[in-house]
Amino acid sequence: MSLRNLIENPVCTASELGLPIPDTVHAVSVALPLWEHVVGYEEGDPSIVSRMRTGYPRFLVHDLVKEVAARMAGNRPCLPFPSRAVAERCRQFISDQCGASSDLVSDAELFGVATSENGSDALKAFWQHSGLIVSTRQAEAHLEGRSVSAGDAQELRSSIRDQVAEFYNCATDDVFLYPTGMAAIYRILLSCIQRRSGQPTIQFGFPYVDTLKVQEKLGDGSSFFPEIDEGVYEKLSQSLASAGCNACYCEIPGNPLLSCPDMSRLVPILRENNVPLIIDDVIATPVNVDVSDYADVVVTSLTKYFAGSGDVMAGAVICNPRSAYYDDLKSRLADGHEDLLWIDDAAVLNAQISSLPERMRLHNNAGLYVAERLRKHPAIKHVWYPRWECNDAYEQVRRPDGGWGSLLSFIPEDAETVSPALYDALPLCKGPSLGTSFTLVCPFTLMAHFNELEWAESCGVSRYLIRMSVGTENPQVLWQRIEEALSKVAASSAA
Repeated sequence: MSLRNLIENPVCTASELGLPIPDTVHAVSVALPLWEHVVGYEEGDPSIVSRMRTGYPRFLVHDLVKEVAARMAGNRPCLPFPSRAVAERCRQFISDQCGASSDLVSDAELFGVATSENGSDALKAFWQHSGLIVSTRQAEAHLEGRSVSAGDAQELRSSIRDQVAEFYNCATDDVFLYPTGMAAIYRILLSCIQRRSGQPTIQFGFPYVDTLKVQEKLGDGSSFFPEIDEGVYEKLSQSLASAGCNACYCEIPGNPLLSCPDMSRLVPILRENNVPLIIDDVIATPVNVDVSDYADVVVTSLTKYFAGSGDVMAGAVICNPRSAYYDDLKSRLADGHEDLLWIDDAAVLNAQISSLPERMRLHNNAGLYVAERLRKHPAIKHVWYPRWECNDAYEQVRRPDGGWGSLLSFIPEDAETVSPALYDALPLCKGPSLGTSFTLVCPFTLMAHFNELEWAESCGVSRYLIRMSVGTENPQVLWQRIEEALSKVAASSAA
């Protein structure tokens, strides 16, 4: 049976609440078609949550994974992990966080952590923030008792590393693969902590929610510089003069505000203070930007544009051979590295990577087209897009033939009233994640920061912000759908 064509037939009506996007058991997004659905989900409304057939795998534990956990520990709070070392690290985290006891339980090649109700929140936090999870495909294979050929798995992972290395102009063994993008971020964090234990990181610019959370919860804390403005570089310099730091994280561009640091100002400050720069290029991708003059390490989520299909999770750390920290950080990453990207996930990803350049060309064209038209529309108050947000900074890293990507955020005029109505009216797939070949929309701040909305707004991120990951659709057809939704909301307001 062929899958639903989400470009021509998006999941967007109220009756489709909770459906997987795309329509597969391994989907990483889920339909939340109405603003009230998002609020209800975040508040734990049973009438909403009960209809969730899936969710983003680090946030909502899939039924297949729950079944594996139940095999291991019955009714006790339990989650499976892909290796003994990961499970033991989770146990230590639970103990450090709340003092709860936990047990290591195993079933074949998987290792679970079973704990008490007191340890349940810490268990879930480690799963979410470390990203070292058991994928739906791995859980499915485990439940079916399917064995894996080590040789086949290694061949697929090597193929992925070869392809990723080509994009970053580095050697294959400079690329380290992980089950999720967040696991890649967590793993380089551990390496930086080993290098300078007890010192916090720096988060430069407002990032994706868990990029900051992993530094705060699984690291040694983070000094946060949310707004990239003229005075932030002096503030950073003063901060480093008075306190140590083990690494600086930044996104190019940021999620969801699409801003970029000025590398000509940021990098000299970091190098003067012996601080490695970790750049997350998920939103731009190496097709659009080249950060090799600046990044010591690149982290990226292969879940997003590299895959493009919305049905597989993976991540990578790329060591920059031009970095002064190359030998040190690469050796720390290699020490005890485990190849935890499951073979079935690797197979899906491996088949998709080669089409990334052509897909990004379509994404770039459609993203710019939609962003320009939203920016000119009288009902829209502001559009965030790399073409205009910190454009000079983005141009420092943009490749000569690179574009500005397909992620944009916007708020309409009278956002408190219009944002919910416009979101509801958009005839587009609505749910978490980004980078898919079909357009995907979400009220990002509600999803990512529901319990800290005032804090997010203090950092310049409106609770009424709508984020759009523009797909590879015909941009004129896509804009017609958006414009019709804008007209529908305007007519309703005027009535």
